[in-house]
Amino acid sequence: SLAHRCHHSSTAMLDVPFLPFCAFLGTLGFLCVAMVGTWCQHWRGGFSLDGSSRTFNWHPVLMVTGLVVLYGAAALVYRIPNTWSSPKLPWKVLHGSLALGAFVLTVLGLAAVFCFHNSQGTPNMYSLHSWMGLGTVLLFSCQWAAGFGAFLLPWAPAWLRALYKPIHVFFGSTILLLSVASCVSGINEKLFFSLKNGTMEYKLLPAEAVFANTLGLLILIFGVLVVAALARPSWKRPDSNSLASHQ
Repeated sequence: SLAHRCHHSSTAMLDVPFLPFCAFLGTLGFLCVAMVGTWCQHWRGGFSLDGSSRTFNWHPVLMVTGLVVLYGAAALVYRIPNTWSSPKLPWKVLHGSLALGAFVLTVLGLAAVFCFHNSQGTPNMYSLHSWMGLGTVLLFSCQWAAGFGAFLLPWAPAWLRALYKPIHVFFGSTILLLSVASCVSGINEKLFFSLKNGTMEYKLLPAEAVFANTLGLLILIFGVLVVAALARPSWKRPDSNSLASHQ
C-alpha cells in the first residue's frame, strides 16, 4: 500500500549507519572542546592556577570536555555493533573508565570555580546554574557508584542487575541532558557577567557573544544527538538470549 511504502521510504531515509554517525558526533564533540578552549584563551585571558579569572577558565573547558563530550562517548560504547558478539567485560571496563575519566575532569572543573570564588571573595552556590550543575554532578557520582556495584563487581545477583539496568539507562540520558542544560546556562551566565561595559555589552552582540552562543548551540545539538542514538531501537545491544539465537 501507499502508506506502507511511504513508511518504508521514511525509515530508509533515516537509516543512517552507526559508524559514520559516530564519526560525525566525534567531530562535533571535538569542535565543542576546541571552541570552549578558544573562547577562554582568546577572549577570557587564558589559563593559570593563581586563583584569578584565568583559574576560572578551567571550569568551562573541563566541564564541557568531561560532563558532555567524554560522558557522551561513555554512553555510546554499547551501541558499537562490534561489541555485540564479543565478551562484554572489556566493554564494561571501557564504559566505566570513560565515565570515571569524565567524573575526574568534572571534579577538577568544580575545584577550579570554587578556588576562583574563594580567592575573589565571591559567594558559592547562589545561581540556578550552580544548583543545577552540582545536582548533575551528585547524580552522576551516584550513577557511577551504583553502576560499578551492579555491573562490574561479580557478586551482584542477576535479578538485581535486571532490575537496575533500565534505571541506569534512563539516568544515563537524563544526566547528559542535565549536563547540557548546566553548560548552556553557564555560558549564558558568564556572558552576562563579562559583557557589560560600554560597547562590549551582551545585547549589542559582539563577536565573543556570537562565538559563545554558537558554542552553546553545538553543545545542545551534541547532547540531543547522543540521546537520539541511545533511544534508537536498532542500535541497542541485543539481550543475551536474542544474541545467542542470532549467532
